[in-house]
Amino acid sequence: MSFASLNLAPELLRAVLEQGYTEPTPIQAQAIPAILNRMDIMGCAQTGTGKTAGFTLPLLQLLAPLASTSTSPAKHPVRALVLTPTRELAAQVEESVRTYGKYLPLRTALLYGGVDIKPQIKSMQGGVEIVVATPGRLLDHMEQKSVNLSQVQMLVLDEADRMLDMGFMPAITRILAALPPMRQNLLFSATFSEEIKKLASGFMRNPTMIEVARRNAPAELVTHQVYEVPALKKHALLAHLVKTRDMQQVLIFCRMKRDADKLSRQLIRDGLSATAIHGDRSQSERSLALDEFKTGKVKLLVATDVAARGIDIDQLPFVINYEIPNTPEDYVHRIGRTGRAGSPGEAISLVSPEEMDYLGSIEKLLKRQIPRLPLPLLGGDRETRAPREREPSAVSRAAAPALSEDERRERAEQRRVREAKDSGRARRAPYAGGSSTPPAPLPAYPHFDFSKPYEPPAKDAAHDVAAVAAKAPLPHRPQARSIGALLGRKKLDKV
Repeated sequence: MSFASLNLAPELLRAVLEQGYTEPTPIQAQAIPAILNRMDIMGCAQTGTGKTAGFTLPLLQLLAPLASTSTSPAKHPVRALVLTPTRELAAQVEESVRTYGKYLPLRTALLYGGVDIKPQIKSMQGGVEIVVATPGRLLDHMEQKSVNLSQVQMLVLDEADRMLDMGFMPAITRILAALPPMRQNLLFSATFSEEIKKLASGFMRNPTMIEVARRNAPAELVTHQVYEVPALKKHALLAHLVKTRDMQQVLIFCRMKRDADKLSRQLIRDGLSATAIHGDRSQSERSLALDEFKTGKVKLLVATDVAARGIDIDQLPFVINYEIPNTPEDYVHRIGRTGRAGSPGEAISLVSPEEMDYLGSIEKLLKRQIPRLPLPLLGGDRETRAPREREPSAVSRAAAPALSEDERRERAEQRRVREAKDSGRARRAPYAGGSSTPPAPLPAYPHFDFSKPYEPPAKDAAHDVAAVAAKAPLPHRPQARSIGALLGRKKLDKV
């Protein structure tokens, strides 16, 4: 099957051909005709199979008759809305829309947080037909009344399960309330849980399920590997693998943002080019890190799961789980960054003893055991040494050849010389069991007899000692001065 058989517009076929694609993927072959027939779709396919083009191409096809070359903003109302959970995924979708719609007079806007909202407001004032946004930033525009959703004809929820995991359900509810009730709804994701089906039943009209692969299935071209390693040796193992295998482009996943920053700093100290990407970095920093990684300026990109859905590199060779995720579905999304567009990839997981339960859940989802690789010798480990040779036994000594008469006389002479030297050396005095230095005398205490056991003093004696001590002047204590003297008053003579 070719794209021409899908009844796409010539402008779209030209753009697709320029990208080097001639045949649609299974998800595209099934989703595009259904969307063109104005059906609500729930599309489920493994990552890297072309889901984005699966809804972008028919969306552009349906909006093409409404396109206008007029400069009036009123001629360019928002007709399609695409919601994504992350900024990176939103940028990827918007780039796909611009790429495939380059020969159509349709305008597109990209709305996400982490950047100044004023340029986005200015682009919306000029009029756009397609809006790609994250839920939080879209709500900001709705509150500032810079976006009008009253004429939306198509709604796309991309990676809807991830949006629920990130807590976007209240925002999605508010956005759905602002949309016209009569519209076409599309859901695309790599996984579909029961919560997603419940969400879809609330606003979709008889949706058609399109599932071209086993649910939550990983990419078929990905090779899975596991190293069982203590947590303290993960960094050494990671640096060893990158250097010994000469890895040129590696996406490394951590669970926490601070761990991603820490690991990237450690890799830089190891002499490796690395950077980190996570939710606490500004959008400009995240975009710069992603661009440097894609262009090869940086070899190692340490990321949290926020980047698992937004990094699209056709030939990414390696994904390393420095820390495996808590949920097996996130593992599928992580390794889905490699093995894309027909290119093979490797997914390497560094699993500590504390993470074995997570690994068991992943293997249960995959319905197979991931091969374990032997742990290489790392820096600081002791090399395996051969056992020391044992002393020859009495049997071996008896079996040794007998010495000649001259050899025996020579050895006897050497033994006599050694004994003569030892006899002339000064003998060390034997240890006497104690020190010859006399003990220091005890200090003199006239009121205490050390030869008798200690007895508390009598009550009267205690009062006498306290009274004497009170009357005795304290040594080396300066005489107290009056407050007036301290303030500078001169002492007056007594009359």
